[in-house]
Amino acid sequence: MKIRFADKSDSLALLGIYAQYIDTTITFEYELPTEEEFARRISSFSSVYPYLVCEEGERVAGYAYAHRMQERAAYQWNAELSIYLDREFTSKGLGEKLHCILIDILRMQGVHNVYGGVTIPNEKSEGLHQKLGFTRLGAYHNTGYKCGRWLDVVWYEKNIAPYEENPLPIKSIKELPENEVQYVIDKYFGNGNQ
Repeated sequence: MKIRFADKSDSLALLGIYAQYIDTTITFEYELPTEEEFARRISSFSSVYPYLVCEEGERVAGYAYAHRMQERAAYQWNAELSIYLDREFTSKGLGEKLHCILIDILRMQGVHNVYGGVTIPNEKSEGLHQKLGFTRLGAYHNTGYKCGRWLDVVWYEKNIAPYEENPLPIKSIKELPENEVQYVIDKYFGNGNQ
């Protein structure tokens, strides 16, 4: 498998994976975004945060990205993680590796806390967050209505860096040395990424 950074030209392939979840409770969107809207999202998130594409051969197996958790300035040291895998690639450890890559890169950027929201029940996602050392914060009860029912979302949190006085603003993904970012990717995907 190969990991690389996404760009706007990936929008159609990634949208194909996202489409597998549009009629589920994994996402709260009701309608599949257009390719143009999805490309805009990729460009927006990837301008600051890692947005990864995982390929096996010529096929996209999944994607993972981070984005800012809240907009106010004091929240800048937090990020939310999202991962979507082609259904043929679930339950093979890929989600765990992608989470680890995102967390390591975000730490390099100066992020201190990462979060994940999980519509419950979702044993696989809940188990993955717990395995990776996330703490369950609590639930938003009946916070979304989809697939004919009201749904709860559980939030998970993980501290990934020490809290210091006067922290530096986070760095954009584009400010990080490429060789250091590649080292992180290779740590989890080895020679398959070269």
